[in-house]
Amino acid sequence: MTDAAPKTGRRPKRGKYAPAPLDESEILRRGLDTFAELGYAATTVRELARRLEVSHNFVNDRYGSKGDFWRAVVDYALLDVQAGFDQRLAECRDDDARLRSVIVELYRQSANASAMNRLLTDESTRDSDRLDYLHQRFIKPFWDSVEPTVTSLMAAGRIPRVPPHVLYTAITGPALALAQDPIADRLNPAAAPVAGQDRNSLADALSSLVLHGLLATGDGSTRPDP
Repeated sequence: MTDAAPKTGRRPKRGKYAPAPLDESEILRRGLDTFAELGYAATTVRELARRLEVSHNFVNDRYGSKGDFWRAVVDYALLDVQAGFDQRLAECRDDDARLRSVIVELYRQSANASAMNRLLTDESTRDSDRLDYLHQRFIKPFWDSVEPTVTSLMAAGRIPRVPPHVLYTAITGPALALAQDPIADRLNPAAAPVAGQDRNSLADALSSLVLHGLLATGDGSTRPDP
């Protein structure tokens, strides 16, 4: 993820709008946090202005509408994400290694981008033009990139033959659960709060468990990592 070029916003002060420099990446980051916390419907332009510390008409003036701002936030959050998957896939020499590598990458990205993870989880439950946008920008490119690998593994009997949406859920569902810190803390109250733990370690533990199930051999073991 890279920062966009800085732009200037306007921050309210004592009822008047005084010019103040606002970095574009900070505007989009705060927008992402707001949409992730409240959901799209509950996120008003007024609330965005309050959290961005800008004038009430800032979002409409700069981005056109709340919907356009949401799309800018998603573009910002997903910048270079698919490139990371493509690099992982290109570096591996066989299908087992490709699936292992891309799942590790997916879970690490999900664990370290909890706001985008929560937004994606929320929007995936609703049939909307926003889900269409997420499908176009993230879901379809990701699945298109891994589908040849999973198809080959199915043909070889390495993973079960199931409908594509079932396999997609088996792979991505656990990644979405990495945003559920509150329930994780309740399930393991003796441990330190999960939000403060090493996110990569949590992601790797989960990916190891999922891969053990997907690539299990007939005796219940898994083939060693290449």
